[in-house]
Amino acid sequence: MLEAQGIRKTYGGVVALGGVDFSVRPGTVHALLGENGAGKSTLIKVLVGALPPDSGVLRLDGRELRVRTTADAVDSGIAVVSQELSLFPDLDVLANLFPMREPRRGGLVARRRMAEKARPVLDELGLHVDLDQSVEELALEQRQLLEIARALCTDPRVLVLDEPTSALHEDATTQLHQVIRRLAARDVAIVYVSHHLEDVLDVCDTVTIMRDGLVAVPAVPAHTLSVDRIVQHMLGDRVAAEMEARSHIDSDAVDPGAPALRFEDVTLGDELRGVDLVVPAGRVVGLAGVDGAGHRALLSVAAGVVRPDRGRVVLPDGRSLRHSIRGAIEQGVAIISGDRKRFGVMLDKSVWDNVAQVSTVGLRRDGLLVRAGRLRDRAQLQVASLGIKTPSVDQEVGMLSGGNQQKVVFAKWFESDPSVLLLDDPTRGIDVGAKAEIYKLLQEQSRRGAVQLVASSDPRELAAICDEVAVFHEGRICARLSGAHLNAHTVLEVMNTGVPPAIDPPER
Repeated sequence: MLEAQGIRKTYGGVVALGGVDFSVRPGTVHALLGENGAGKSTLIKVLVGALPPDSGVLRLDGRELRVRTTADAVDSGIAVVSQELSLFPDLDVLANLFPMREPRRGGLVARRRMAEKARPVLDELGLHVDLDQSVEELALEQRQLLEIARALCTDPRVLVLDEPTSALHEDATTQLHQVIRRLAARDVAIVYVSHHLEDVLDVCDTVTIMRDGLVAVPAVPAHTLSVDRIVQHMLGDRVAAEMEARSHIDSDAVDPGAPALRFEDVTLGDELRGVDLVVPAGRVVGLAGVDGAGHRALLSVAAGVVRPDRGRVVLPDGRSLRHSIRGAIEQGVAIISGDRKRFGVMLDKSVWDNVAQVSTVGLRRDGLLVRAGRLRDRAQLQVASLGIKTPSVDQEVGMLSGGNQQKVVFAKWFESDPSVLLLDDPTRGIDVGAKAEIYKLLQEQSRRGAVQLVASSDPRELAAICDEVAVFHEGRICARLSGAHLNAHTVLEVMNTGVPPAIDPPER
């Protein structure tokens, strides 16, 4: 059994952990829940040797455990799959599975032995990729599965999973849950951190809920809880209705002649086949599809990342999109990704440094001579406007919670006053309370008349925040869902079948 007792951790005057007790038994899947800032991420870092506690002890099988690094934790049998992926993009798949611990024969790396151990793990996860393929060529879902495979290759006694399904589609999530149950049957102790509460209730045996750096609900059987009850425990006295923020706006309030982002006959190899789509200003349009269906390829075209083979993208002001990332940004396009580590923020830089990156550094709207004091003042305005919880604008972004890091991503783009927001899994890896706050930001952008195009791996999110969802199948839009058809069940069904719903939605 892995046990943490009396764990305390403070950052300056902020108490991250106020004397936390937590334990996980072999053969069980134990959920650790809480809003961003509740302390669960800090506790996880202590458990896996990434962060030393100010006080308290760790024990494994009754013996005091001293882990000063994550390598110490791995040597002790504790493996972690972090929310922020830590793969080496310039190395191949096989090298990423055995970083710094490659088996050797005669002083040379024994890749055949590595492959023999890796292939069954990858097959069990349903990750069918070339072992010699570069990781930077993999899709986000594949990279997340690879991160999980790397942990499993250590044969852990304790496996810590931090948001393991945040980039996975339903089939991959189901397969992962099956793997987790098999590991538990082999007496592996599993700590499961997730903001997908339905996943928690599906796969976990026990639930611990944290709030404000303390354990609010200690180790209760998962079958005694519901999603609503978990949310109530997570939010405490806060009004749970805050989560129900929606960006749906009255269709009568939308000017049919309003400016719009237009895709005209956009074709890109086999990924996109003659796609036509109109995204009116003031509306939120979602993009859905299984991996490779084309929805994220369309987002890449709109961001200027790739140039289509045929067709064009027309911006709300009537100009054709310039197909380069810089060109798109200069034309008022914001690219907001949920993959914060790769595309969102500079974790080792301050809040104000990050906020200034697009408008001041990228677009040079402040000229060549820029005063840091002015940038700090403007960043402070964004912090106040977006409700970013930080001691100051000089705080390193890496020290903020995931939800507040994501708000910094929004802040740096809002600083440039974009007319088009392209959002790719914008709430990936953040809790329900932070999601509600992000949804409110999207509502505000709708009211100011911004175009918003959202790709999300969560059909429930698309149903909650979008006025319409375009579902892709094999490079084409197979259905456009709105009104009574816009629900998670229908989105999922159409994603997987490619068949649009009947004219009259079925009663449920």
